Amino acid sequence: MTHDPGLALLTGPDVEDLLAAALATTGQELAGWRVRQVDHRPGASTTVSYDATVRGPDGTEHQVLGASTGLPTEGDLPAGVLRLTDGTSTVAVWRFPLDPGLPALATATDEDAVRRLLASFGIRPGQLRLDVRSYRPRRRAVVEVRGPGCRLFLKVLRPKAVQALHARHVLLREAGLPVPRSLGWSTEGLLVLEALGGTTLRTRLREGGAPAPDGRALLELLGRLPAGVLDLPARRSWTDEVAHYARVTATALPGEAERCRQLADRVQERVGDRPADEPSHGDFYETQLLLDGGRISGLLDVDTAGPGRRADDLACLLAHLSVLAQMEPAHRETTTALGAAWQGAFEQVTDPSELRARVAGVVVSLATGPHRVQQDDWPSATRDRLDLAEQWLA
Repeated sequence: MTHDPGLALLTGPDVEDLLAAALATTGQELAGWRVRQVDHRPGASTTVSYDATVRGPDGTEHQVLGASTGLPTEGDLPAGVLRLTDGTSTVAVWRFPLDPGLPALATATDEDAVRRLLASFGIRPGQLRLDVRSYRPRRRAVVEVRGPGCRLFLKVLRPKAVQALHARHVLLREAGLPVPRSLGWSTEGLLVLEALGGTTLRTRLREGGAPAPDGRALLELLGRLPAGVLDLPARRSWTDEVAHYARVTATALPGEAERCRQLADRVQERVGDRPADEPSHGDFYETQLLLDGGRISGLLDVDTAGPGRRADDLACLLAHLSVLAQMEPAHRETTTALGAAWQGAFEQVTDPSELRARVAGVVVSLATGPHRVQQDDWPSATRDRLDLAEQWLA
C-alpha cells in the first residue's frame, strides 16, 4: 500500500507544530490536542479536525481546529485560514467556524447574524439558541436554531451546492413527500429548513423498536419519488464507489488491503453494469426517517436525490441497520429482526442476489467510518465491518 504523506502528517505527532504555529499568529498557545475526525481521499486530499486545548490572554479554552492538504498551494485563502508547510506538504489550518470550504458557517454560528438572516425571511424570533448538530470540515454542517415559537435547521453547504438543494426540497414537497420545507437560501451557502415533528428511526430502535413501519410503507415512500428526480444530476451510488472506499480503508489499515480489494471486486462482479434509471433518495437509512407513532412523518437529507436504482436505496437501509446491530449489542436483537423483515419485503421487488451485493458494497463504504471519527480501537471495528460485508456476500 502506497504511503500517504498527507494522512501521516495530519494524524501523526508532527501536526502539533503546524497547529501551534497557526495559533501563535493569534497570540495563543496549543496546550493539548486530539484528532476528532478524518476525511481522507487517496491521491487527492486529507482533511482533519481536532479537539484542541488552547491557552490565551483570557485563559484556557476548548477550540475545534481544522487542517487540510486539499486547498490551493498558491493564491489568497479566506480570512482566518493560514497556509503552512513542513517543507514537504502544504497545509491550510483554521479555527472553527472559519472553514475555508463553508463560508456560511461563521454566519450560522453567530446569534446576531442568524437573527438578521431570519429577519430577511420574515421571521423575527426573540432570544435564540444555536446548537451545532453535525460538522464535517469542508463538506457540510447543520445548526439547530431554537427560539420562542421557532425551531429551524440551518444547513451549511459549499456555496455552489445550496441553490440546487433548495430546488430538491421544492420538487419533493410538491410531489407530496414529507421533506422539510425550505424557507430559502443564501449565496454564501446556507439553507434554512423548517423542523419536522417526529423521532428518528434510530432513536426509536434505541428506545425499544416499536412501532416501526413495515417494508411496504418504505417501498411506498420511495415509490412516491417523482419522475422529475430523473432530471437531477446523477450521483454515483455507494456501491458504484465501492473500489474507492476499499482504497480509503486499505490506506488506513494496510494489513487489510488485499481483503478490501477482493471485497470490492466481488461486489462489482455481482452487481454488474445496470442503468441508473429510477428515482432515488441516494442515502436512505434510519436517521433519515422520522416517525410519529408507526407513521413516517419525515424524510431528511435529500442532497443526494437523483437518478439511481431502487435497490441501492433498499440496500443502503439494510446495510446501515446491520452495522447498527453490530455497534449496539443492547439493541441487536430488535434491529436484526427488523432488518430481516424488511429484507424479506424488499426481495419481493428486487433481485435478492443484487440486493445482497449492494448491501455489501454499502457496508464496505461504512468500513471507513471508525477511522474517520477516530473511534476507540478503530482497527478492530473496521475489521468487524469487513467481516460483515463478507457475510452479505456469502
